[in-house]
Amino acid sequence: MILTVTPNTALDITYRVAALRPHAAHRVSEVAERPGGKGVNVARVLAALGHEVTVTGLAGGGTGQVLRDRLAAVPGVTEALVGVAGATRRTVAVVDGRTGDTTQLNEPGPHISPAEWAAFLDAYAALLPGVTAVALCGSLPPGVPVGAYAGLVRTARAHGVPVLLDTSGEPLRRGVAARPDLIKPNAAELAELTGSHDSVRATEDARRRGARAVVASLGAGGLLAATPEGRWRALPPARLRGNPTGAGDSAVAGLLSALEKRLPWPETLSHATALAAATVRSPVAGEFDRGVYEEVRERVAVTAEASDPGRQPRPT
Repeated sequence: MILTVTPNTALDITYRVAALRPHAAHRVSEVAERPGGKGVNVARVLAALGHEVTVTGLAGGGTGQVLRDRLAAVPGVTEALVGVAGATRRTVAVVDGRTGDTTQLNEPGPHISPAEWAAFLDAYAALLPGVTAVALCGSLPPGVPVGAYAGLVRTARAHGVPVLLDTSGEPLRRGVAARPDLIKPNAAELAELTGSHDSVRATEDARRRGARAVVASLGAGGLLAATPEGRWRALPPARLRGNPTGAGDSAVAGLLSALEKRLPWPETLSHATALAAATVRSPVAGEFDRGVYEEVRERVAVTAEASDPGRQPRPT
């Protein structure tokens, strides 16, 4: 069983409009409402891939109850969220039907008390026996210690469970120092962590800071992986138009799926890249177009990059 952790869960609302214009009223042509937050999106993709997955994190208020009810109805997902007094946040994505561009509005999360966080830590530790991999995902709500992910990484490692960390800012910096098995920053998060905008140098620096492996999502530049077994770059065959919301979460799902199956890195990166691309063609986060996934996976170009600058990359 895979466990995903989302401290700052959300109810994701997606609006589609004909064309998004500033300072104008809009008629919404379509509304989609889904349980959300990064780890929740990851769990839904994993379940669609056939994995058993449990979702934990924090949820509260009427919005939190809607989220829990909808999550409990997802086949293959076990809901194990911990209740809090504050109301779970909402996120609103507005999709421009003319361009396909998405505007994202994210509410802040509820304030979490020390007692609520302590209750979550107990629940988290109780879930770890029998877990094959853990994903720690997303932002931390107000009141949760900034070093919270570092503690969660250490607890997972103490249980012998591989852990993937997908967050940003100071929680990422402190979490990396706890030595997670894998981190998946985007280009901006990687630059903020390391101070370098050179993606190759930055991924290697992130490994030196404590991550065993780093897979950076570089947008149209695909995925760049720095691992103990070498460095690889994965590129989709073409840039797909659509809604990019949740594409990074699907990449995390692909990485976790491959981690559990112990796939080699080139196959792992093809899997994650194709899932991210297939999510762009899906109208909402946490879902992917299976036909696009199957087609793109066979055409992802994965190249091994030599550690020695004098050596030439070789195709894999």
